[in-house]
Amino acid sequence: MQQTINKGIAIATSLLLFLSGMLSLLPSALAATPVLKPKPNIIVILADDLGNADLGYRGSEIRTPNIDQLAATGVRLESYYGLPLCTPGRAALLTGRYPMRYGLQTNVIFDAHRYGLPTDEVTLPQALKGAGYETAMVGKWHLGHASTDYWPQNRGFDYFYGNVMGEVDYFTKERGGVIDWQRNGERLEIVAPEDGYYTELIGDEAVKLIHQHDQSNPFFLYFSSLAPHTPFEAPEEDIKAYEDVFPGDEQKDVDKRTYAAMITSIDTQIGRMLDALEEEGMRENTLIFFSTDNGGGAERPEIFYAPGATVPDSLPSSNEPFRGGKLGLYEGGVRLPAIINWPAQLQPAEVNEPLDHVDIMPTLLALADAEGSADHPFDGKNAWATIAEGALSPHEEILINVETYRGAIRKGNWKLIKYATFPGKTELFDLSQDKEEQIDVAWLHPDIVEYLEARLVAYAEEQKFSEWFKAQPQFMDDQGIPYFDPDYEVDDGGPLDQIPVLPENF
Repeated sequence: MQQTINKGIAIATSLLLFLSGMLSLLPSALAATPVLKPKPNIIVILADDLGNADLGYRGSEIRTPNIDQLAATGVRLESYYGLPLCTPGRAALLTGRYPMRYGLQTNVIFDAHRYGLPTDEVTLPQALKGAGYETAMVGKWHLGHASTDYWPQNRGFDYFYGNVMGEVDYFTKERGGVIDWQRNGERLEIVAPEDGYYTELIGDEAVKLIHQHDQSNPFFLYFSSLAPHTPFEAPEEDIKAYEDVFPGDEQKDVDKRTYAAMITSIDTQIGRMLDALEEEGMRENTLIFFSTDNGGGAERPEIFYAPGATVPDSLPSSNEPFRGGKLGLYEGGVRLPAIINWPAQLQPAEVNEPLDHVDIMPTLLALADAEGSADHPFDGKNAWATIAEGALSPHEEILINVETYRGAIRKGNWKLIKYATFPGKTELFDLSQDKEEQIDVAWLHPDIVEYLEARLVAYAEEQKFSEWFKAQPQFMDDQGIPYFDPDYEVDDGGPLDQIPVLPENF
């Protein structure tokens, strides 16, 4: 009997020692287990034709307190690149791929054009929907309007409110005789016309979407501003508020006041969105990215404006200290203000490593545990280590853009611009010494020119022929007439995609 008792005590003692040992390992085991954090809500705010120097935190007299606060409490990207024009810039941002991959590298989609972002390109909202995100967009699309197949609600957005063409009147939403204003595919001139100023209307809609959001799922909101793109229009009281800052009676002075009022209106809507996030308890885990599609407007030939567009005598934007502006490949046209703000994860910092519009999609997808398309590999990189930890840029080089007649590429501090049209010209700049691009040093560094030119040509050989060049000759006579046809069938691989082949003995 005693032997049985002793045996039981021994077993119990062994069991207690075993359990004690397991409990002692529990803290380290828990420490090794990653803590699952909720996916961030994501808001992408994109201005249109915003000058690099036209924000308060960059020294401007234009009032932008909410954007300034995002900059002060977030990460400022100081070597950030976009594209020279609206359509290519927005395409790069929403695909993570250079626009030359799918024919959108040149100019913008005009009113009569029937092409758009090819329907086989996977967009940022489509990829985020696959990871459980609810997706919404307010504002300007400009990635195809002729067919509903190109419209936002068919490209990954659960909800869309805004315009699908490029430029519209800020009050009437009219463009070429058409009211280009819709909600989820229903044109509001037919359903229920809406009065109001463009920027305020999309701000109202964004705030409403934030308040109505079911927080059981993360959300992605694309706030795509038309402002401060032409036409220069703002409520009269907002314009008068800048009379003391930009006095004068000439048209250029009026445009400067109006331009400033348009930017302040964007800032006001950003403040309203921030307030709504705070009220709903979502601000801490909401990542906000702010930038613009391309640099502020610069003087350019009238041919590069869409028919019917306002062609101002002078433009009020400033891209200082950079050279040039919209349309061009100098820094003023493609080097952009950019901010990423996420209170839960990011400390205030300044990043000077080169990054690009194409990096936003792969970076956000990595944070959201989402995937792109294996058939359409990204040109962009996951840049989170650069943004959050100050690591080096993930790029060996950045293709700024390549077209049939020109291109630009950056590697390290070297930037090469090549103009292939007669008489042709190749320029090389050392941005570490000459960010204003005033001193062409191509003649001093023929080896660097040779290497970068070869890389640029390699990209050029991969480009798809420009959709703009294919479409424009066909629509020269009626290009100012908007084309909308619900029955128009998109054929992204049809005859219009074929480049003419010359005879062998030509």
